[in-house]
Amino acid sequence: MPIVAQKTHNEKIIFTPQWTAHAQFAGYYVALEKGFYKAAGVDVEIVHPSLSQTVIDRLRNNESHATTMQLCQAMEIVDNGIPLVNILQTSMNNATVIVSRRDKDPLTQKGARVGIWQAGFGQVAVCMSRKEHLNYQWIRFTTNFDLFVKGAIDGTLAMSYNEYYQLMQMGFTFTEKNVYRFCDHGYNIQEDGVYMRRDYYETHKAQARKFAQASRRGWEWASAHPEETVDIVMKYCRENHIITNRVLQRLMLKEILRLQIDRESKKREFRLRPDMVKLASKLMLENEMLKKEVTYEQLIAR
Repeated sequence: MPIVAQKTHNEKIIFTPQWTAHAQFAGYYVALEKGFYKAAGVDVEIVHPSLSQTVIDRLRNNESHATTMQLCQAMEIVDNGIPLVNILQTSMNNATVIVSRRDKDPLTQKGARVGIWQAGFGQVAVCMSRKEHLNYQWIRFTTNFDLFVKGAIDGTLAMSYNEYYQLMQMGFTFTEKNVYRFCDHGYNIQEDGVYMRRDYYETHKAQARKFAQASRRGWEWASAHPEETVDIVMKYCRENHIITNRVLQRLMLKEILRLQIDRESKKREFRLRPDMVKLASKLMLENEMLKKEVTYEQLIAR
């Protein structure tokens, strides 16, 4: 009886960025649009989260296999009992800033009312506020800046690639005097990386590596072709009904790519740094955000 060749089937990877479509995730859009995932032999579908179903929900329920998240956020999830593995690190620098509404140095505004994202992402800022004895009153917001724009709060957290530019487009002027950049003050902790649940990774290592390699290729292509990359980003924004503009997405992409370059090596390294994991764990332990240390060895893919 003749042997019938069986067609191999690659299980689909559902990839969910941590927020809505924009240039923060350009490399993944490029990898899909340019066929880098297909060329690597991995079937990828990009599904964005929603307000009712976050990245964490999707990961916990095994509805997504890979996601982007900040290092501090990943450490909190591991500490809460869901082992994660970092398969690709894109951010080499911290993008968080505090911008002051009163044209003052944020470090002089003790007890100030400062906006912080409802979805999280502010762990480093909370640690800094306590360590510097600023005692900020954190005012949570979702996706807009109404309180800041109307002057109801004294300052707000912002990402240097996103909200910072949105506020500038609204007419706000920021200088070294009224902007505090965490990366310049001993809090340079990496942010975005790609994570999988460890149990999924252990049974899909080959796929995970192919996905990581193709994603890295997407980011490298984006760096070499910024205008074409913005075209791709704008396509995803339109498809996901995101209100934005090309100028903002171009600025975002430029800043995201800058943040991917390590300050010491001057290279785009795509690796999780053990020293930054150690610093993040130390700060979060001191501020009771972790019950026990989360180590580099716990997070890294083997």
